[in-house]
Amino acid sequence: MGLLSFLNPFRAAADDRSPWGDFWFTPVTSRTSSGARVSADSAMRLSAVYACVRILSETLAMLPFVLYRQRPDGGKDRITDHWLYTLLAKRPNRWQNAFEWREMMQGHLALRGNAYNQIISNSRGEIAELIPVHPDKISIELLDNGDYRYRVTDRQGAARPVPRGEIWHLKGLSSDGLLGLSPIELARENFGMALAAQDYGARFFANDAKPTGGWVEFPGSFKDKTAKEVFRENFQSAQAGANRGKMLVLENGMKYHEVGVTNKDAQFLELRKFQITDVARVFRVPPHMIADLDRATFSNIEHQSLEFIMHTMTPWAERWEAAIEADLLFDEEGLEVEFDFANLLRGDRAARAAYYHSGILDGWLTRNEARVAENMNPLDGLDEPLRPLNMVEESWAEEEEGAASLAAPGKPTQSMPEDSGDDEAATNQRLREVVTAVATRIARKEAAALTRAWERGGNLTEAARAFYMDHAAYVAESLGVALDAARGHCEYMLATPINDGIERALATIEPRARASLIAIGTHLKG
Repeated sequence: MGLLSFLNPFRAAADDRSPWGDFWFTPVTSRTSSGARVSADSAMRLSAVYACVRILSETLAMLPFVLYRQRPDGGKDRITDHWLYTLLAKRPNRWQNAFEWREMMQGHLALRGNAYNQIISNSRGEIAELIPVHPDKISIELLDNGDYRYRVTDRQGAARPVPRGEIWHLKGLSSDGLLGLSPIELARENFGMALAAQDYGARFFANDAKPTGGWVEFPGSFKDKTAKEVFRENFQSAQAGANRGKMLVLENGMKYHEVGVTNKDAQFLELRKFQITDVARVFRVPPHMIADLDRATFSNIEHQSLEFIMHTMTPWAERWEAAIEADLLFDEEGLEVEFDFANLLRGDRAARAAYYHSGILDGWLTRNEARVAENMNPLDGLDEPLRPLNMVEESWAEEEEGAASLAAPGKPTQSMPEDSGDDEAATNQRLREVVTAVATRIARKEAAALTRAWERGGNLTEAARAFYMDHAAYVAESLGVALDAARGHCEYMLATPINDGIERALATIEPRARASLIAIGTHLKG
């Protein structure tokens, strides 16, 4: 005999159509086999459902919203002065802030599979507000031309048609591309079972933790059916309401027998635990996040938390991002949106310290970028990445090795005259080749820096001026010349207007720079 045998009182109460029954007061929703009526609102009576919806909603609401434009070199330029950033990161409407609004929208998605907003535009064609519309108050109406529109019901119960261009619709998993599927509706039997078990448990403890129902043994017989009904009504009224728990007095040899099945026999507690896992499965939330720690360990909780980010929150974020880019942005703007998960993946202090340490030493992270990631202000002089001393690019390494072999005394090179007996001439020849190798490397660096500046866009002349202002010290140190001579090279490179024929200028930067550097390195003229 299982738990369902105890659900008969609930089913009877739900089906009771008498003036004092519950039938006329329950909402019109789908009824499950357990007798419970399940809706998105009634499912929230389950603590596991409430916890899952709250976790999904709060997690997405706290993610930083990023609006950016992709750069030609693969980088991203963040944009904060666009109306969409103000709308989704600051104030989506006059009543809600960004966190409250996103939390509400994600709650609608998790419970009903759909979230709606009415679009309010200003005179410039920008979206000024997104006004939430409750999913229960909106429906889709198919038109004869194959298109569709929405019908919105106001507080007075009047329905009005709204063009689909005025509604921003976020959809969950859909079977027709128009409406998202409600998780509560799809799993209503699971939730109905959980609600029935919860209601049964409440009645069980309201009845002094005794099984409801019983039967009276009567050795004789009643005079007629009317007498039997009268006895039953009197017996029930004597044990109900204010008389519950009072001494029971029977006569004529009657004996009262309680129903003998206990909660243990019905596996009530085991069923309740299984329902928590079942609810977590529907919403794809790790059980430990809703306080179910039966199978949690110190090691697997960390991996489950990562799986929650990768397999639960990332698809929700992608769904939001795709809807925003498709419905709220113009294609010609070239903007992209993203919800930043960096804060959820930060780890503890030791892990973050190791991450920053590795990035700074390997040269792909600057010290100021690490400070900003830790909510500290940047410091002067920490914007340039460090270069590991024992690692350089392959082409530069070959040049350095060639220069070193030329500078080594007593080691002839292929370019040194074989029959030269003039030591001074040989020394000058080696010096020239060392300077040539170093000048070639510096010229390649200048060409690469200006090419990257051109690819990022903007005024190339200004970018070149900013580059060469800091470049003179590097030239002086690399060639071993005076700083004034290095500045003369930089002024020479800036003398030609670069913006006049950019492609031609970029093609000539390296040979011009190489010739100038060789000249100042060997103290030649011309």
